[in-house]
Amino acid sequence: MFKALLINKTDDAGYRCALTELDEAQLPANGDVTVRVDWSTLNYKDGLAITGKSPVVRSFPLVPGIDFAGTVTASEHPRWKAGDRVILNGFGVGESHWGGLAQMARVKGDWLVALPDGLDARDAMAIGTAGYTAMLCVMALQRHWAEAGVKPGSGEVLVTGANGGVGSIAIALLAGLGHTVVASTGRLGEADFLKALGAAEVIDRSTLSAAGKPLQKERWIGVVDSVGSHTLANACASTRYGGAVAACGLAQGMDLPASVAPFILRGVTLYGIDSVMAPLARREAAWAQLATGLDRGKLAAITHEIGLADAIGAASEILAGQVRGRLVVNVNA
Repeated sequence: MFKALLINKTDDAGYRCALTELDEAQLPANGDVTVRVDWSTLNYKDGLAITGKSPVVRSFPLVPGIDFAGTVTASEHPRWKAGDRVILNGFGVGESHWGGLAQMARVKGDWLVALPDGLDARDAMAIGTAGYTAMLCVMALQRHWAEAGVKPGSGEVLVTGANGGVGSIAIALLAGLGHTVVASTGRLGEADFLKALGAAEVIDRSTLSAAGKPLQKERWIGVVDSVGSHTLANACASTRYGGAVAACGLAQGMDLPASVAPFILRGVTLYGIDSVMAPLARREAAWAQLATGLDRGKLAAITHEIGLADAIGAASEILAGQVRGRLVVNVNA
């Protein structure tokens, strides 16, 4: 038997997530690797799944949790054997396939990445899908800057949603690479925290969140945006000639009320960052860079540990924007 959060939806009881005990025989049959989960996390998407605020969950019953780190206990996949340490992010886990907010998981071996040397399971989940997504954004900007000959320190990089998981890790990564980072947040009381992560300046998100002009004063050489909607449109409109924007989220909305002006008059590039179905080579490159390029002290500063049962209450807090940084879940607590 093992403990897990389980979401059910019935005509009588409605939508409900509860801590329960399951038998290993109940794990999904369409996986070929069984993993003892050591740590998981709570992400924005997990908050939607647990609360039912958005139709994230596509089949019932379902264990939520879009990522986990653990140890293989059994494998029918050629790449993995018992004892291997692994990470999982995405591929519909925690949405259409049972996920990581449990002590055991069974998934497809093609979805797994080896835990990099020098990175333990807890730190991997302190990074989690949010940090992995932030790294994919930074890698997209790095490729763009390398082609354009842009050097660290040659201009400002904007990070929106700065107090969230993606934003906070993006700040630490970019600052660690020598870039001048400007953090946009709705919680200006957290300015000292964001500056400790590496932000050179903190601005109020209201300067970006309302409708703006199609072209604005050029400021950013790059942007990491996890907000979407008007914020993304304004970020594009104020990006410098030849600059780039990496978009990975929709906290403000799925719409993009923008014009083509930044793209055809300033040569701005908008990169869409998908962490869910990213190919294996890109995943491995992201995790390798995270293992060596992320300051562990800064990671510790943005990480808060909770137990498996606590994740249910924390789901509403993360949707309300009341969580700073990352929530790492000790599934065995």
